[in-house]
Amino acid sequence: MADRVYPAAKPNPPPAMANAGGGGATASFPAPKSQMYQRPIYRPQEAAAKRRRGRSCRCSFCCCFCWALLVVILLALVAAVAGGAFYLLYRPHRPSFTVSSVKLTALNLSSSPTSPSLTDSIQLTVTAKNPNKKVVYLYDDFSFSASTAANAVPLGAATSPGFTHDAGNTTVFTATIAANAVAVDPASAASDIKKSGAFSVAVDAETRAGVRVGSLKTKKIGIQVHCEGIKVTPPPPAAPPRPKAVKGKNGTVLAPAPAPADSDTAATTAATVSTAAHSCKVRVRVKIWKWTF
Repeated sequence: MADRVYPAAKPNPPPAMANAGGGGATASFPAPKSQMYQRPIYRPQEAAAKRRRGRSCRCSFCCCFCWALLVVILLALVAAVAGGAFYLLYRPHRPSFTVSSVKLTALNLSSSPTSPSLTDSIQLTVTAKNPNKKVVYLYDDFSFSASTAANAVPLGAATSPGFTHDAGNTTVFTATIAANAVAVDPASAASDIKKSGAFSVAVDAETRAGVRVGSLKTKKIGIQVHCEGIKVTPPPPAAPPRPKAVKGKNGTVLAPAPAPADSDTAATTAATVSTAAHSCKVRVRVKIWKWTF
């Protein structure tokens, strides 16, 4: 019996291999999933980079803020320690100011009902005391102003030269506050300013003062001195001048009629001086940028 020869079992190649190796063979349609084009997954690299940059910026800002806050706290602690040590060593106290005498030497308020004008002169004597034993005050020029206590009608202004206020020293200086034909409010002036009888005024003074301890000087800061409850009395009007005798042609003596007194003028003959001492309040004025405290 003749032996039969069977062909060797060989699996059919996949269509992709058949297309790759074989010349004119055509690929099967549709293509299998293994041959289909796979779209790459989109990963937004720029957005991730921006997020990383944002996180790094926030971390940098937080670090800078923490360091700045730490520096401010350290500076505040150093200033507090220095201030405490200075207070314990020198026991500083504010200077005191007292208006020891005040005299209204001239007062003229016109009787115009619509636009009255005021002319006056007030002489002040101020006593300044430095209660400290080792602290010296250095004052710039003083700027004085006065007004009525009720409705703050301005009574004038003046300046007084500054001085060096030694430790434990008492200094007396004067100032003349004057106004020359200053327009005032009719109702307020008529209510506050009296040509006969006392009325209350308030006096303010502003200057800049520095502190010297030994050879150390501080920067000058503004201070304000406020004095209130001061009573002033207008001077009595001057007596009208006596008319001069005039001789006539026949030798008779004629006395002319006295000139009418000017009702708007209050001349000074004997001004009343107020000797009661009035203590003043001293306030420190600190200016930070546009605000003054």
